[in-house]
Amino acid sequence: MAVGLPIASDGRGYSGKMTSFVILSCTVAATGGIIFGYDIGISGGVTSMVPFLEKFFPDVYTKMKQDTEISNYCKFDSQLLTTFTSSLYIAGLVASFFASSVTRAFGRKPSILVGGVAFLIGAALGGAALNIYMLILGRVLLGVGVGFANQSVPLYLSEMAPPRYRGAINNGFQLCVGIGVLSANLINFGTEKINGGWGWRISLAMAAVPASMLTLGAFFLPETPNSIIQHTKDHHKAKLMLQRIRGTNDVQPELEDLIEASNISNSIKHPFKNILQRKYRPQLVMAIAIPFFQQFTGINVISFYAPILFLTIGLGESASLLSAVMIGVVGTTSTFISMLIVDKLGRRVLFISGGIQMLFSQIVIGSIMAAQLGDHGEISKKYAYLILLLICIYVSGFAWSWGPLGWLVPSEIFPLEIRSAAQSVTVAVNFLFTFIVAQTFLTMLCHFKFGTFFFFAGWVVVMTGFVYLLLPETKNVPIEQMDKVWKEHLFWKRIVGDMSESRKIVLP
Repeated sequence: MAVGLPIASDGRGYSGKMTSFVILSCTVAATGGIIFGYDIGISGGVTSMVPFLEKFFPDVYTKMKQDTEISNYCKFDSQLLTTFTSSLYIAGLVASFFASSVTRAFGRKPSILVGGVAFLIGAALGGAALNIYMLILGRVLLGVGVGFANQSVPLYLSEMAPPRYRGAINNGFQLCVGIGVLSANLINFGTEKINGGWGWRISLAMAAVPASMLTLGAFFLPETPNSIIQHTKDHHKAKLMLQRIRGTNDVQPELEDLIEASNISNSIKHPFKNILQRKYRPQLVMAIAIPFFQQFTGINVISFYAPILFLTIGLGESASLLSAVMIGVVGTTSTFISMLIVDKLGRRVLFISGGIQMLFSQIVIGSIMAAQLGDHGEISKKYAYLILLLICIYVSGFAWSWGPLGWLVPSEIFPLEIRSAAQSVTVAVNFLFTFIVAQTFLTMLCHFKFGTFFFFAGWVVVMTGFVYLLLPETKNVPIEQMDKVWKEHLFWKRIVGDMSESRKIVLP
């Protein structure tokens, strides 16, 4: 059933329409982003709640409330507290490699299902936690769920999407991440006001809602044509699915590309070994560099610790949580804007413009904190709200550039034969450096103080230059013909072969 968005011929003659079947399937799959975003948002909120700190982190509570000698920047410096946040990501890192084997052997759908179930169990443990061990075990299981979901969902979305709308559909994953963050911030704002000090339990347990949506939805998801060909070799079944998702019977050119890619994929027995070959060098560099840079934008400083940061600059507990809600609204809105323009303006324009926006806001935030916030006392409310505004500008820049594109670009550039393995590398690198940033930020804030923002600003300069020099434009290029962009790129063609070895792409 088509919904009337015609697709002009792409690549070697792909045709079809944006169908309601694709929209519904991708909407269900993209809820995997909600569980990821909910976890990001919920941890920072509950760690700023007094009853939660009193129960699980009494030393931090004592420093925050009673120690008048300690620096503003060091009140929350606790390795145990950061372990609560970061343990999820080390678990996700390990789980992503198991997810690669499941995705390659059984398809995208089983990985999504495993992710939902693991997250559901982790949510139950977190909400019922009686001690720090239950709390962190719950976080580890949440990490397993996120590892499986983040490995499989972006691949699923990119494989289901028509080339012309792949950016918008894949950015739906990041939109759901933003919705998850916003939902978590709203819930934290509400549960903080519950008398009796048990509101944090609701915050942690409510992660079961998006996990249930993903788990139940996964039972009804269709497999992608790529996965059907790869696992069953049933070309007729794959053709019928391709006709259904494209809304047309004219799918032969795309089907032939999928079959060719599958034949190459099935001839490779060790994808993690093969990804090291010279011909895959550009994809391997991007699989490592893009998630690395995404974390060193400093976004998780804001996502994890926004309420704590606002407490540091002098806002009250409730005002800090409300400020985090405002940031969630800005981020979600900006990601939606990215969905509308990513396939028109392209990936490079958004990467570069978002980098400039983040750089400006980080430098000004660091300068204000250097001039106005000392080791003791509070910053004036005027400057506190100015910092809040600048953080919103920063989050907006991230949310239409490195946020969604950090997942979109890696998921669309890998050949089928290394796609599952390469996506696992992307997820693992993302989680590794998320873990490092989450584990070290509060200590960095204590020692670097306002210089923390200049540190991340420096990385934004590096990553923006990287995109400008080394990332080719990938908009509208069919996913199974993506290898051509490297052969036509000024730098990468020296490594993977001259563009004369293959036909040029004519972009619509």
